Amino acid sequence: MSRRAPAVPGAWLVFGVGALAYVVTVANRTSLAAAGLDAQHRYDITAGTLSSFAVLQFLVYAALQVPVGVLIDRWGPRRLVVLGAATMGAGQLVLALSTQTWQAVLARVLVGAGDAATFVSVLRVVTNWFPPDRVPVMTQLVGLFGQLGQVFSFVPLVALLHGPGWTSAYTGMAAFTLLATVLSVLVLRDVPPGRANPRVTRSLRQVGGDLRAALRHPGTRLGLWSHWATPFSGNAFATLWGFPFLVSGQGLSPAGASGLLTLYTVTAAGTGPLFGAFVARHPLRRSWLVLTVVGSQVVVWAAVLLWPGRAPLALLALLVVVAATGVPGSMVGFDYARTSNPAHRLGGATGMTNVMGFTASVVLILLVGVLLDAQGAGTPQTYSLGAFKVAFALQYPLWAVGVVGILVSRRQTRALMARDGVVVPRVRDVLRGRGSRAGAGTA
Repeated sequence: MSRRAPAVPGAWLVFGVGALAYVVTVANRTSLAAAGLDAQHRYDITAGTLSSFAVLQFLVYAALQVPVGVLIDRWGPRRLVVLGAATMGAGQLVLALSTQTWQAVLARVLVGAGDAATFVSVLRVVTNWFPPDRVPVMTQLVGLFGQLGQVFSFVPLVALLHGPGWTSAYTGMAAFTLLATVLSVLVLRDVPPGRANPRVTRSLRQVGGDLRAALRHPGTRLGLWSHWATPFSGNAFATLWGFPFLVSGQGLSPAGASGLLTLYTVTAAGTGPLFGAFVARHPLRRSWLVLTVVGSQVVVWAAVLLWPGRAPLALLALLVVVAATGVPGSMVGFDYARTSNPAHRLGGATGMTNVMGFTASVVLILLVGVLLDAQGAGTPQTYSLGAFKVAFALQYPLWAVGVVGILVSRRQTRALMARDGVVVPRVRDVLRGRGSRAGAGTA
């Protein structure tokens, strides 16, 4: 057995600061998750308007993913991480001082723009600083540390909201983000010392050609659909609708709902390294991991939605655990992008992959709010369990689209691999420990 290649000196320090930047990013992204009811009272808005805050934030995020990917190739990831953190900090400061709806909307646009620049940039830093056989696990570790940002938004931020108040809570978030900005300036570097920086300056025509070439590769499309199908359920739940659903729909106390959302975060963090190890060991069976995640979400959500009346606490706990696996499951999509594309088009391919999961999240977040309003259950006073169940049933068409996309692109990928002479092992061989560790397999 060959030894794993060691990381270069300083790689772990750079990784630590990059991971911290992503912790701050997730905290900013989910900072309205447990404050939804407070926001509705502060701005006197309905569920549809509240959902538009998150939708606009995610639309900005999704719209900027491909441009950010191109800019990473051109400017390098460090500049994008710094710019993203500074933009998010400005957004949180605006939110802290806001008293009108348009000011809150502007704040979430800034947060979405800064968020868009961070994650794919940190992934590029990982790719540049660590050997290829470690990248799948390191990618999952980025996601693991990022979940600490959700803990921050579910626990300390809620305590500040219900203590000193709205302005102090979001001013504190802005200060936390400023810290990440300063550390990124001081510590982050695009590549290890002495290594050539892979930044490239390409014309718009060349960039367009790179994006088309990436999209034509079925392995890239397999990553796109994997990222569509896995995270949207958990994103909608953890970012906006989980807290109202648990409190106003299922009758839990705010502390109980925060506890379940914290369980969501812990599960997402804890399963990440396991998923990364599986992907590194069985790169030709990544799609089965993705389909298992989706199938589990489908089954458990069906149990919750079909349960007569309020679901038992154990079932709700199982729901958040299963939904949380969508976070590390979605990371598999980035591994497909990495193994299906050369370095000069990796930024664009990663950006396109990231668009998919957040597009599905935007659709679900928006439609849940619209459907609650349509049922006359769009305010904290009128929320009802039945209305929430109807709204969350909208997840099933999104899963269906994603699974079809995965199966079709997987078949095309395997056909391409067969032409290249790559043999995909049978599932039973993988379970018996004889799975392939081929480095560039994409099925």
